[in-house]
Amino acid sequence: MKPPKVILDTGPLVAFLNHRDQHHEWAKTQFATISPPLFTCEAVLSESCFLLRHYEKGAVNVLKLLERELLFIPFRLEDELSAIRVLLNRYQDAPISLADSCLIRMAEQITDSVVFTLDGHFRIYRKNNKKIIPTLMPHDS
Repeated sequence: MKPPKVILDTGPLVAFLNHRDQHHEWAKTQFATISPPLFTCEAVLSESCFLLRHYEKGAVNVLKLLERELLFIPFRLEDELSAIRVLLNRYQDAPISLADSCLIRMAEQITDSVVFTLDGHFRIYRKNNKKIIPTLMPHDS
């Protein structure tokens, strides 16, 4: 059986690069078992760089993962504006971020995918209005 395509959220990326993060060991273990590339979007990279701004080479290390082709950005926000607007409206009380809405849309587009996240909202979010989004997250999230 072919492994699922992995869609990467901000939390695991930050945990992987920040050894002080409570989920660092879990994220490191997951990254070691996932076949690259991991799919993501620019909103996730922006959030990650911001959250890692106080760590030495935090943002630079995010970009190095792109350069090494461990991360891949297949998503173009400009092409998905109407779908993203619908998701932002649907889940405005969740709350939802731009990054989350992009990842939901990616999960709709990439068959046999799983969202690699620490965000428990992905238990609430649905792709194609009804379908549960498969996730890879620690048990305590």
